[in-house]
Amino acid sequence: MKDVKELASSYKRRPLCPHYRPQLSKPWQPSSVWKLFPRLTQAIHFAKTCKEEVHVFALEKHPEKKQRIYLVTTYIELWFYYSKHYKTSLMHCYEVIPETAVCKLYFDLEFYIPTNPEADGKQMVTDLIEFVCKKLDEYYEVKCSAEDILNLDSSTEEKFSSHLIFQLHNAAFKNNIELGNFLKIIFQPAILLTKNEDVVVQEKQVASVSQCYRATTDDGNQMMAKDESQSWQVNAHKEVGKETSHSKKNSDISFLIVNGKQRGKQLFVDLGVYSKNRNFRLYKSSKAGNCVILDIAEDNKFVPKPAKNSCIEEQYFFSSLICNVRNGLFPDLSLKLERWLGGKTMISPCSASSLAIFCFEYTHE
Repeated sequence: MKDVKELASSYKRRPLCPHYRPQLSKPWQPSSVWKLFPRLTQAIHFAKTCKEEVHVFALEKHPEKKQRIYLVTTYIELWFYYSKHYKTSLMHCYEVIPETAVCKLYFDLEFYIPTNPEADGKQMVTDLIEFVCKKLDEYYEVKCSAEDILNLDSSTEEKFSSHLIFQLHNAAFKNNIELGNFLKIIFQPAILLTKNEDVVVQEKQVASVSQCYRATTDDGNQMMAKDESQSWQVNAHKEVGKETSHSKKNSDISFLIVNGKQRGKQLFVDLGVYSKNRNFRLYKSSKAGNCVILDIAEDNKFVPKPAKNSCIEEQYFFSSLICNVRNGLFPDLSLKLERWLGGKTMISPCSASSLAIFCFEYTHE
C-alpha cells in the first residue's frame, strides 16, 4: 500500500504525458508523424516522402558540443507535445527554414547594451517596423502596420534581442534567400555606412546603390519602368550629423547602425539569418545553456484573431512559425497560388527579389 501511494505521488509530481491521437471528431488533426534524425539531410529527405504536411525542427541537446538532432512532425502534433514540454525536453527548439520554402518576412534584431548605452531598443524596433512597412508598400503595394507584426523578446542585461514576424495579408516571400536579397537592397545605404567609419560614402558607391532600386512593372504586354533611386540615394558629400536634405535621408536609416561587441559598426538587423536551411528559435524556447525564453514583448501590438478549437497560446505559436503561410490554425484551408508578384520584380546587382501573393480558400478534403 505504501509503494502504491509513493507511485501515485510520483505520477502526481510528474504526470505521464498523453500520446497524440487524432480524433474523428476533429478532422483537422493530421495523422501522427514523430521521427528523429541525427542529420538534417536525413530529416529533409524523410519529410519529402511523407504524405502528411510535415516540417523539420532542430532540437539542441548539448550546449558545450553544440549538437542538434532533427525532428520531423506536423505543426499540430508539435504543439501538442511542445505546449506540455517546452520547459523540459523541448526547451531548446528551432524551426528549420528550408531553402525552397515560401516564408514570412522575419527579423532577428540584437545589440550589446554595454557598447550602446544610449540605444533605445523599443524605439529602434518601432522605427524599423515603420521603415519596412513603408518599403513593402512602395515596392509591392502590400499594406501592414505594427498590429500585423508579432514582436518576441529574449533580452538580457547584456544584450537586447528581439524577433519580428510579419503576418502579411495573403502575401509571403518566395523563400528566405529572396527575402534576404530584398532586405539587403533596402538596407544598402546603412550597410555602406557600416563599412565607412567616417560615415562618408563615395560617389561611385552612391551610383551602385542607386542602380539597385529600379523596379519594373509588367502589366499584361506593357512593360513600365519606375526609377525608385531618388528616395534611396545616400549622401555622398555630407556627414550624417549635418543638417542638410541629404543627411536627413541618412538619418532615416541611421538607427540601424549600432556598435558591436568589439566597438566596430554593425547593423541592428542580423542579415545572416536569411541562409539555406536556417534554424530559427521557436516561441517560448531558449538557447541551450541559457534560461531566457523568447516571449511576447512588452511593446507587441499583434493579437491573433480568435479561432475555433484553439487557445490564444496556440495561436501565438502558429503565428510565430516562419514557414506557416498556410495558417496552421486552419488545416482544412487549401492554399491556391494566385500569382507571383513577378510583374513588380526587383532588378538589382544582388538578385531578383519576389513576393508571393496568395489567395486562401476554405475547402473540405
